[in-house]
Amino acid sequence: MDLSIIVPLYNEEESLNELLSWIRRVVDSLDLSYEVLFVDDGSSDTSWKVVEELKESNPMVRGIRFRRNYGKSAALYCGFDAAEGNVVITMDADLQDSPDEIPELVRLVKEGGYDLVSGWKKKRFDPIGKTLPSKLFNRTVRMVSGIKLHDFNCGLKAYRKEVIKSIEVYGEMHRYIPLIAKQAGFSKIGEKVVQHQERKYGVSKFGIERTVKGFLDLLSVTFISKFGKRPMHLFGTLGTLMFAVGFGSALWLGVRKLWAVYHNISAPLVTESPYFYIALTSMLLGTQLFLAGFLAELVSRNGSERNKYHISETID
Repeated sequence: MDLSIIVPLYNEEESLNELLSWIRRVVDSLDLSYEVLFVDDGSSDTSWKVVEELKESNPMVRGIRFRRNYGKSAALYCGFDAAEGNVVITMDADLQDSPDEIPELVRLVKEGGYDLVSGWKKKRFDPIGKTLPSKLFNRTVRMVSGIKLHDFNCGLKAYRKEVIKSIEVYGEMHRYIPLIAKQAGFSKIGEKVVQHQERKYGVSKFGIERTVKGFLDLLSVTFISKFGKRPMHLFGTLGTLMFAVGFGSALWLGVRKLWAVYHNISAPLVTESPYFYIALTSMLLGTQLFLAGFLAELVSRNGSERNKYHISETID
């Protein structure tokens, strides 16, 4: 199959008919075999009933339904697992992503050689309460990841099949798919300015809390990518440094006290100095960090994926 279009959805009953008609109008002109895979993330409205009705008259439609709401990352993970197309497009179900962008996205992957092409909603029709935190979030991710994208969280993306079959999206990591793909060895990541539509039906399913969650997830994915298989390198280094600083400080206090006693100079007790307790705390924290790294290393070495690597080609 040439193309898979994955549409995660949650309570979008009003827009599904219009979205599928728009997709068909665009993709039918491309002379490609394709499928449209709707992933219902536990909708409480009649979204799944609409998907079933669409399937009756549109053989290219497929559907996956969750028993409850798991989140967009879970929907994408199951969609990626089920997709059969050589090129995979993801887009939101709220009609804010334009299917008119699909031909160029497919061309960039097939002819441009990109592993992943991310949409950039340069002109957005969202309130400032969403656009301002989004700009701050994207700037932070660019600095941390080194990937020069303007809109990491854009739902409109295109992938080569090898990319989606090689990465795992979980929790709320859908924001960092370009970063996860880069860490899996897919370095040719591009960007395309895409048209952003005003929301036509319903309300946004995401609030301001996603900004806080986004930064926490960024810390998680950065830590796992760099130290997931070698946690001792982080905890052990920090623990050793803290213990060394604490031990050096305590040693200096002790030597100073002995020097004063040797020269018959009146000096306060070591335990009366606040630096003694700072040094002691530093040594305790250093020891705990080192032990945490040791335990994490034991867990990592016994994990089922300790020797799982992404292999692009083999020659026998």
